[in-house]
Amino acid sequence: MKDEEYTKLLDRAYSLAPELSASKEDFVIPTVDSFVQGTKTIVRNINAIADKARRKPSEIAKYVSKELAVPVSVEDQRMVISGKFSNGELDKRIKRYFEIYVICRECHKPDTHLEAAGRGMMYLICEACGARYGVKSY
Repeated sequence: MKDEEYTKLLDRAYSLAPELSASKEDFVIPTVDSFVQGTKTIVRNINAIADKARRKPSEIAKYVSKELAVPVSVEDQRMVISGKFSNGELDKRIKRYFEIYVICRECHKPDTHLEAAGRGMMYLICEACGARYGVKSY
């Protein structure tokens, strides 16, 4: 096959192929919906955040507890944090959780899961591209 024929076939294949969207913004990290009640902050949408991350609410609560250095519990589909925290502070922590423990660093997709690696480490394994990263346990 000559180069010209190959180029024509390649151009035809590109013209018939569907166009892919350039934006990867179909995945959005949910914002925290919280309120302060006395000396506690209550996050109402922890289940929505956990569903988006494909993680258990207790795992996210454990991370938030370590980040804020306060006790955190999950009760009746709500996350209860000891202390007064703003939505902005909590959003920052949840965004950081997604960056470290949910979103693949290679393909930037949230299709990942965690596996224990021992000695305070876990593997973040991407189901989309197969990438594997070592991350610190929370």
